[in-house]
Amino acid sequence: MAGLKELRNRIGSVKNTQKITSAMKMVAAAKLRRAQEQAEASRPYAERMERMLGSLAAANKSQAGGPKLLSGTGSDQVQLVVVATADRGLCGAFNSSIVREARRFIESKLADGKEVKILCVGRKGRDQLRRIYGNRIVATLEDVSKPRPSFEKANEIGLRLLEMLEAGEFDVATLFYARFKSAISQIVTRQQLIPFAVEEVEAEAAQASSSLVYDFEPEQEDILRQLLPRNLSVQIYRALLENAASEHGARMSAMDNATRNAGDMIKRLTQVYNRTRQAAITKELIEIISAKEAM
Repeated sequence: MAGLKELRNRIGSVKNTQKITSAMKMVAAAKLRRAQEQAEASRPYAERMERMLGSLAAANKSQAGGPKLLSGTGSDQVQLVVVATADRGLCGAFNSSIVREARRFIESKLADGKEVKILCVGRKGRDQLRRIYGNRIVATLEDVSKPRPSFEKANEIGLRLLEMLEAGEFDVATLFYARFKSAISQIVTRQQLIPFAVEEVEAEAAQASSSLVYDFEPEQEDILRQLLPRNLSVQIYRALLENAASEHGARMSAMDNATRNAGDMIKRLTQVYNRTRQAAITKELIEIISAKEAM
């Protein structure tokens, strides 16, 4: 059984840990509100842009000589998987859930005989994926969302993907991130960035515009060439905002659980300490009484 000094040290250590987890919970809660507002504000714009591009792209996808962002390279042999995670831990299963879905996708593509490359946005995703797919990681982008996500950083990632596409480094790019639902729930989302997934939005766009006739200035092809790169950056920016809100929510929930668990541990250790102390006092009294009677 542990001694009184060891129990006191352990109780003090757990109390210090509880103070840290409680502080981290409050910081995450303060950051969560703003991150949640930004994520929810970005959704209408990003979704509306997707629908608009879907209605334009549906009529132009089959035409020869279209933008690569729409028509692709004509192949899907080389798959680029963009895994967006956090740069820090202590946020529950936030990072591991994204990596787990990305691994399933990677394994399915490898089983189909495809070549897979990985672009990591965030250190935690890289740290987990490099254990198995270290030779497939082409780059890691760190501190993208520090201090908070910005469209400039998202645009830099979009431009990098465009450069890689033009250089023929991949055929299809797929993004994995966590969509914010609540502080205790995040939805791991897979989104095809390149080529633009017309099938996912063209049905809704066609239904919305079936009774409307538009005149375009400039031509539809020119609009697509200008808006498709911007849409790529917008979708990446939305993913970064969703990830930031999800990370803060997951960290707040994880630190709340850790704080409550520390409180429970302190109670148990205090009970053990009191019982041990009582047993020690009783033993000393018995020894004193026994010594007196022996005299």
